[in-house]
Amino acid sequence: MRWYAPGEGSDSPLDRLLDLAEATVTVGLRRLCCEQGIAGRSFARSVGNLKSAASIAMGEDLFRKVVESEGKAVLKASADDQLEIDWSAGECKTRIPVEQGDKPSQEGNAPVKALGMEVSRLYASCDGVIVPTTTEGEKRKRRATTSAQRRQMPPERRGELPALAAMKKGSDQRYKQIYVSIFYDQAKEHRLVGVTRKKLLGLGQLLKRDAARVHLLAAEERLGLVDGAVCLRQHLEGLPLQEVMLDFRHLGEHVNEASRKTLGDASEAGKAFSDDVLHTARHEGYEPFFAKLLDWRSAQRGGKRKVADQLLNYVAERREMMPYDKCDQHGWDVGTGPMESMCGVTTDRIKGRGRRWDIDNAEAVMALEALHQSNLWDQYWDKALHHRN
Repeated sequence: MRWYAPGEGSDSPLDRLLDLAEATVTVGLRRLCCEQGIAGRSFARSVGNLKSAASIAMGEDLFRKVVESEGKAVLKASADDQLEIDWSAGECKTRIPVEQGDKPSQEGNAPVKALGMEVSRLYASCDGVIVPTTTEGEKRKRRATTSAQRRQMPPERRGELPALAAMKKGSDQRYKQIYVSIFYDQAKEHRLVGVTRKKLLGLGQLLKRDAARVHLLAAEERLGLVDGAVCLRQHLEGLPLQEVMLDFRHLGEHVNEASRKTLGDASEAGKAFSDDVLHTARHEGYEPFFAKLLDWRSAQRGGKRKVADQLLNYVAERREMMPYDKCDQHGWDVGTGPMESMCGVTTDRIKGRGRRWDIDNAEAVMALEALHQSNLWDQYWDKALHHRN
């Protein structure tokens, strides 16, 4: 279609509309890019997979920009409370073990939790992961290499290339920490995963925001599980949780390490000691557990006594985090398996040989995986389709 007016010249509005449409990366293509981007081992391979799967050819640089920009859009949508979930803590029901539920008191009062009754329960956890970042020195070296390659090109070829974009500031360290959080139910069917690079302050904000999104206070039992890091524990204690528990595996690692250093590597005595004290901690409670550690310490001398003191201090500082004897009674988890799993899957695309990232781009790609792990992938793209097209 061609339009003409005397004194104004001619125009082809339909051609302009078609050109505009072709220059736009549609929501459907963005979704395909993100799906291939987090599934592939590299952007180059993902571009090839996109072409094979959908017969869409795209430059690697544009592909990378689409994926990273969409991850940043996910982070913004989460921060702006635009990612609604279809469940809440009050709906996360689980049944208390029939054999070990709370029993009625001698006075005849009703038990707090009857045998086999259902309660709503939600867990919260968080951890930090280390991601490889591109340093300022590495960026300058790459820029120098690219500039040298351009200078070696024929003038006519060099003139066709676009000017180099301003160099983004690199990291001051080769590795940086990104925090991951998760809220999940007993059956692990519902979960909300979040990521942030904004240090501990950002982690606290993320936890509080997601606690509100899942309506944490609606759960009758609200439990935190975390490794021994004091900073992580403090952030979980800032939530309305009834218990913040130390991951039992982390406790076991500290006990086993102290056992090896005092009773010998792979010794029968060391194994028997570890098994005994950990069984006591798990089933009898903190006081009997600590008493056995004191007995073990009294037999140590010199450097071994220092090892024993370190373990005792570690345990004493986390006394309130060890209600393990109550866990069987209520059916509570004692491990951070779901949290450790999320640390693995959210960094699967980030870590690997030769991979280096700007920290904000690493966070963005992790946010896409967190969206998928939260079972919000389809909802996000349906909403994006509605708003953007």
